[in-house]
Amino acid sequence: MRTMTYAEGIREGMRKKMMDDPNVLLFGEDVGKFGGCFGVSAGMFDEFGDRRVRDTPISEGAIIGAAVGSAACGLRPIAELMFMDFVTVGMDQIVNQAAKLRYMTGGKITLPMVIRLPEGGGVSAAAQHSQSLEAWLAHVPGLKVVYPSNAQDAYGLMVSAIEDDNPVIFIENKTLYAVKSEVDDELKAVPLGKACIKKEGTDVTIITYGKQVMDAMKAAEDLAGDGINAEVVDLRSLYPLDKETIFKSVEKTHKVVVVSEEVKRGAFSGEIASLIAEECFYECDAPIKRVGALNTPVPFSMSLETYMLPNHKDIEAAVKSLF
Repeated sequence: MRTMTYAEGIREGMRKKMMDDPNVLLFGEDVGKFGGCFGVSAGMFDEFGDRRVRDTPISEGAIIGAAVGSAACGLRPIAELMFMDFVTVGMDQIVNQAAKLRYMTGGKITLPMVIRLPEGGGVSAAAQHSQSLEAWLAHVPGLKVVYPSNAQDAYGLMVSAIEDDNPVIFIENKTLYAVKSEVDDELKAVPLGKACIKKEGTDVTIITYGKQVMDAMKAAEDLAGDGINAEVVDLRSLYPLDKETIFKSVEKTHKVVVVSEEVKRGAFSGEIASLIAEECFYECDAPIKRVGALNTPVPFSMSLETYMLPNHKDIEAAVKSLF
């Protein structure tokens, strides 16, 4: 085993596929010589050159449009938007073009493209650079949405995302980029649509993804001191969603807490809770609880931002409320 940062996992996944396939290319604002706003693509410009690692104008609509057009013509583009918040500017290209063209052409056109979206709070980037908007994208038929929580999954999901013939939204949490974790000596692809049991337990299921996996694991550690054995499920893939793993865990523990960093109103956690209510209602011995951010734009003030975002204490409180 060795260690790798989350950012390195993403970069190595991109490098692997760019070395394997000359049709894979990366473009976005400052991804070239500068190495990306968060340094994720550092060194790739020197390795692959300016034809395959390209800087773009400040136009998210153009970035996504170029990805759609190049994917439809046989390339496998990776398009990076500097912040998830800016996906709003490219939403027409994502929702009405990328997500629809394969369906509307009866499969004659494939869209093998990846859209990288750094998201989340915790870095005092304020209201327009800190949002978690995955529910918007997971809502759209024709899109796949993944969200790794660690370096190994970041590598494996990136490889699978690039290999897929459909548009894949690849969400990255900004606070995880420098976080190191153990990875296998031989890294492999992680299949889309397959969750991971990060910790097995018998008393309650905590379902989450992204940065909140770390908070859930911390909560599970603290809960163990109170005699509560929590199971932690890392979804990894929001769509396709691994309902089988979710339902099996609920059938084992009979209590559920769903956690995400999103503003709780309209969050993807609500979709998960509703699926459990529809499919596993009689397996639940208590109400399904959700943990999320407060219903407010993300503050610039670090103290207010910390108060607004969910943490391990919020997860612990939600779990204890079920007993």
